[in-house]
Amino acid sequence: MKKRWWHNSVVYQIYPRSFNDSNNDGIGDIRGIIEKLDYLKELGIDVVWLSPVYKSPNDDNGYDISDYRDIMDEFGSMGDMEELILESKKRGIKILMDLVLNHTSDEHKWFIEAKKSKDNKYRDYYVWRKEPNGLKSTFGGSAFEYHKESGEYYLHLFSKKQPDLNFENKDLRKEIYDMINFWIDKGVGGFRLDVIDLIGKVPDKEIKENGPKLHEYLKEMNKETFGDKDLLTVGETWGATPEIAKLYSSEEEKELSMVFQFEHISLDKIPGKRKWDLKKLDLRDLKRVLSKWQIELKSDGWNSLFWNNHDLPRIVSRWGKDDSEKNRVLSSKMLGTILHGMRGTPYIYQGEEIGMTNIRFKDIEDYDDIEIKNMYKERIALGYSHEDIMESIYAKGRDNARTPMQWDDSLNAGFTKNKPWLKVNENYKTINVKNALEDKDSIFYHYKKLIKLRKENETIIYGDYTPLDLESKNTFSYLRELNGDRILVVSNFYEEETEFNLKGIEYRDLEILISNYKDSSKELKSLKLRPFEAIMFRLK
Repeated sequence: MKKRWWHNSVVYQIYPRSFNDSNNDGIGDIRGIIEKLDYLKELGIDVVWLSPVYKSPNDDNGYDISDYRDIMDEFGSMGDMEELILESKKRGIKILMDLVLNHTSDEHKWFIEAKKSKDNKYRDYYVWRKEPNGLKSTFGGSAFEYHKESGEYYLHLFSKKQPDLNFENKDLRKEIYDMINFWIDKGVGGFRLDVIDLIGKVPDKEIKENGPKLHEYLKEMNKETFGDKDLLTVGETWGATPEIAKLYSSEEEKELSMVFQFEHISLDKIPGKRKWDLKKLDLRDLKRVLSKWQIELKSDGWNSLFWNNHDLPRIVSRWGKDDSEKNRVLSSKMLGTILHGMRGTPYIYQGEEIGMTNIRFKDIEDYDDIEIKNMYKERIALGYSHEDIMESIYAKGRDNARTPMQWDDSLNAGFTKNKPWLKVNENYKTINVKNALEDKDSIFYHYKKLIKLRKENETIIYGDYTPLDLESKNTFSYLRELNGDRILVVSNFYEEETEFNLKGIEYRDLEILISNYKDSSKELKSLKLRPFEAIMFRLK
């Protein structure tokens, strides 16, 4: 495999609205990010993925773009954006822009023109039909909205304020490529492509993901924009399998650097149901899925590694344990160790490095997210109880990830001196960056060490991956090997003590590279693992 700069990089995702408010209007902004670049440099990350900062009416928190070449007023100006790119570069950090290409805002000039007449040049930039079919919106209800003035329906796979673009139209594609090149010229380090597997949709056949022309469009996009620029590109692909992922991310295909696959993220919902229909995670399923992706993309393609993002609940509340300070710290470090020992590019979501947790607002009015609000209305109408619905929101709601970043124990966690756009989690007095930086045994320093280990060990970057305990209900362990160097990751996924036995692997000696306990045992023949204990060994 050809070595690329992003293979040993670590990406940090920022949700700008919730990161740091520099002007105290209650909303995070670009200058607020600039103020915290030294903090990110201290952590050791190489890339910042910025959730959308483009001009937007904010029906879906910036994922509804009204102007791709301008900055949202709340976030600052294009001058601020250019300064962020420059100041990040000085610290060896690249900026990854979030490209939303499946849809625009209904307030984008293209859609405003498209609504004027069926003969308008921009009409065909969107998907119009005389009658709706059975396609459903991700946010609930039909994916078609009636436009009275023209007597036709337009497609929106998300909110009705997010009309879908029509990639069949080559003029639209050219406008998109020109816009991507505009940002490349600004000096960005790459792009995260939002729900990119939807751009090849075939609405009349009710095909959303992985349409027949999807890869044709991506190859063309690669050729016309980032293909020869050595940029990091990652596609959000909910419908990807390993075979499909290879089409996106192998060198020969000339499409993207990697994709986000979400197979592991769906393991704690009832199969065939929506994410709100909860079931307990079976660790064996998680190991099988993650191991499958590690092995299948071994020589052809590249993995992205993540537990969290702006759409997902906090991992320590989801698959760790946040019921006590001790459990929160241990399980956060355990989950980080499992992920960062794998092959692929790790993504850290803001606050993950200090173990931020889910929130439990009592009132639905305290939530902001359009998906939560639509689901609540829908389920109340279907007869679900308020309590039942709230339990689903506490577990899976997107606002879990969107509460303001917790910087210190001052008013509003140091995020803003004004009323924040979304309530701060009440636990900010104990869980915050200031406390994490003062405690050398904190989750922050564990993540910092994991990042450093990746940069110092090619075995973690390129080594073969072998799962060791697929049938264990309690432990998650695997071996990484490269040119005779062997790194073993062993973890107890749960609070109950358990035993791990290393079978069939010989070694003379070993060293502990990192552990979430200060006194971890080196006895691998019958290793007793304490609650959430996670250890990375080098076998000699």
